[in-house]
Amino acid sequence: MKYKIILFDLDGTLTDPQEGICKSINYALSFYGIEKPLKSLTKYIGPPLLESFEELIDKENAADAVVKYRERFSVKGLYENEIYPNVKQTLEFLQNNGYILCTASSKPQVFVEKILKYFDIDKYFSIIGGASLDGKISQKEDVINLVLNSLNTDKKDVVMVGDTKFDLIGAKKIGIDAIGVTYGFGSKQELEQYPNIALIDDISHIINIL
Repeated sequence: MKYKIILFDLDGTLTDPQEGICKSINYALSFYGIEKPLKSLTKYIGPPLLESFEELIDKENAADAVVKYRERFSVKGLYENEIYPNVKQTLEFLQNNGYILCTASSKPQVFVEKILKYFDIDKYFSIIGGASLDGKISQKEDVINLVLNSLNTDKKDVVMVGDTKFDLIGAKKIGIDAIGVTYGFGSKQELEQYPNIALIDDISHIINIL
């Protein structure tokens, strides 16, 4: 067993949150008199939300826009979500074969916990890592580092699994390997530009890589 610990991104890796996130972004934008086509907002699934609103609106109003976004997301958008095929079976297989599974998501940890519980996959994770609501922990590398500090493990035993460049860059900054998934919100062309040990088209293919 080359790796002992697997860190999973959430959005675009375990679940498809496109509807809930994009509608909640538009809900916040509408407060400022802005409306965007939902499909144009998928590129904001993955990066820290504050940075997204700084681009969509401006730095002055970004923090308030995040609060507005959460008005809708925390009640409705959270559950406008679908679990990807083979996720449950893959997580169960990995856990049964001795791997320690954790999440490392840029989504606030409180929402990560609720989503995993909603899909009944929280039981597979030893540590649920996510960002903080106050924005102090938001970058992928900060979340990864937080999880690793709780594990007291050698970095060579850890691999990050995610769908965007932010997952791969975060892993590189911390000094761990990464696997990119091509079915999420980062294109294969994008993922190929960053360090990874493999790209997979289905979450179950991770079993062959490991």
